[in-house]
Amino acid sequence: MRDGHAYNAELPKGISRSRPLPDEKLGALWDSIVIEEETKKQLLSQAVLNFTLRGKVDRTVIPLHGVILLTGEPGTGKTSLARGLAHRTAMAFRGGRFKLLEVEPHSLTSSAMGKTQRAVSDLFSQAIAEAAMSGPTIVLLDEVETLAADRSKMSLEANPIDIHRATDAVLVQLDALAERFPDLLFVATSNFPDAVDSAFTSRCDLVLRVPLPDRVACGQILRDCLTGLGRTYPEIGRLASAPGFERCAQECVGLDGRAIRKMVANALACRQEVAMDPAKVTLDDVLRAAQRAKANRTGGRSK
Repeated sequence: MRDGHAYNAELPKGISRSRPLPDEKLGALWDSIVIEEETKKQLLSQAVLNFTLRGKVDRTVIPLHGVILLTGEPGTGKTSLARGLAHRTAMAFRGGRFKLLEVEPHSLTSSAMGKTQRAVSDLFSQAIAEAAMSGPTIVLLDEVETLAADRSKMSLEANPIDIHRATDAVLVQLDALAERFPDLLFVATSNFPDAVDSAFTSRCDLVLRVPLPDRVACGQILRDCLTGLGRTYPEIGRLASAPGFERCAQECVGLDGRAIRKMVANALACRQEVAMDPAKVTLDDVLRAAQRAKANRTGGRSK
């Protein structure tokens, strides 16, 4: 690899990024997602098992496809968790020369008859297969419902038959790649698991729902955000241990992790004087921003 930009400029259609693993930046993403530690352990163990078992045990015994599906509401950190998982998996196999490919599903769709199906087939059978031949490979399939739409809910009159064929192509290629490349793992994400074709879901070795943060997790995310800002504005960092913090954390329950961090940004913009000097933000500003964020989520049904 010469440098990141040159490498990615040569990527085949459908691949938005390729990077060697491990990557400490992705490790930071893994750490930033606040969910139960047992859930993270389960996810990492499943990914590690993919690379230790599949090459040794026949698929007639354990029919692993090398696919993990992360579901959950937008903003819960599924994509960051998937990238972080790739890093942590590579860390478990030091010297394994892992790589991460990120698929851009929207670049594969076309209104021209047959083009979507052909693009999907080429991506899996050529681009991903070639990568898998060169060593252990993890592929991130973000918004997988775009490529593997639930065919039972699609009308042939309202939806092009090409989309049906594209889903067929994904399933056929997953089966073929599972047979040929035991050192290949797909990590898919979806905000709309009901829109994913059931045949795709049945091929997943693990379907894991990433939940909204609970009260404790909300506190951790809010504290992490304030502490991070504290590296630039020490006064903000001190808010994380000030009286009133716990009430702010409680008010965050019902928001996802991304919304909590954006809520803090909203608090920094609560008044022009604060926007000019963010160090002047108070916990009362944070509390009101959290209340407004929840009210906006519920259409004004806030306490």
